[in-house]
Amino acid sequence: MLKPLADRLVLKRMESEERTASGIVLPDSAKEKPEIAEVVEIGKEVKEVKKGQKVVFGKYSTSEIKYGGTEYLIVKEEDILAIL
Repeated sequence: MLKPLADRLVLKRMESEERTASGIVLPDSAKEKPEIAEVVEIGKEVKEVKKGQKVVFGKYSTSEIKYGGTEYLIVKEEDILAIL
């Protein structure tokens, strides 16, 4: 598993809706990636966020990485906007 350093977190994006409000099915290429993710791992200096929580993060504040066939995001704790 990825182990983030310092105040960084490893996140896994939540799946986005596949239909619009009017019922139109969206292809993968048309889906907008949500800005909500689940916290998978936390660094030693993270103070407020816990593993397993769902968080809202800044859209352009992440680094994407693919590990073991799964896509993860690495983000600093200061870029977490809210805990759900």
